[in-house]
Parts: sequence; structure tokens; C-alpha cells
Amino acid sequence: MSVITTNIRKPDAAPEQLPVVPVAAASPILLTEVAAKKVQEIRESESIEESMFLRVRIVGGGCSGFSYDLYFDTITPMDKQLLSNGVTVIIDQMSLQYLRGTEIDYVEGLQGAGFKFNNPNVKSTCGCGSSFSV
Repeated sequence: MSVITTNIRKPDAAPEQLPVVPVAAASPILLTEVAAKKVQEIRESESIEESMFLRVRIVGGGCSGFSYDLYFDTITPMDKQLLSNGVTVIIDQMSLQYLRGTEIDYVEGLQGAGFKFNNPNVKSTCGCGSSFSV
């Protein structure tokens, strides 16, 4: 299991409203209570619309091949929608296969603050800790 810390990006602009599918009962991703509170705090401080949800995704890049990306976005027909500690999370199908079982926490420490991913699917991370491989 590896731990990688990241921050939520601001949305570029509010996209057009898309239909929201029902939230799944069982979530393959868990936001801790601390992380969920931080997401709500960011939503309020940035005045992010309720039609935008927290997108969690895997993107190619970094020393080890993949990195995490968090930002507010609208749901698309290809997304899985989950509810974790009161926060609606949306994930594309490709990212979901790499994120199953992941716990997302928010930590503050001497080296800064950010969202920490505890992902059981990760096989290795790079030296700087910002990317991973599966």
C-alpha cells in the first residue's frame, strides 16, 4: 500500500448541467470524515456549485507512470457516482479499476497539507512520492 498526497484543483468553468444518476449504496472508495469536511470547506470557500461533484481520477504521468487528480466537475454518462461521508464522488470507469479499495484522507503536517491516498492496488511509488505504478 502506498500513500500519495495531493490537492483539489479548482474547476475551469461551470459546464452545462447533466442528469445525475442515483448514488450507489456500496462505495469502492472511502473519504474519511476529515477529508469529507475539507472537501465541503473547499466547496464553500470557493463557492462551487452544487451541480459539481468531486472527481477522483488517475492520470498518466510522473516518474512511476500514474498520479491522482482531484477536482470539481459534473457527471458524465460514463461515470460511476458514489457517496462517501456525505460527499458525492464521481469516477470514470478507467480510473475506477485502479482506485478500488482506496481510502482518501486529509492530513496536515510539517511538510504541508493535502489529500492522502491509501491505495491497496499500488505496487510502487517514485522517490518524491507524487506518482505510482500498479
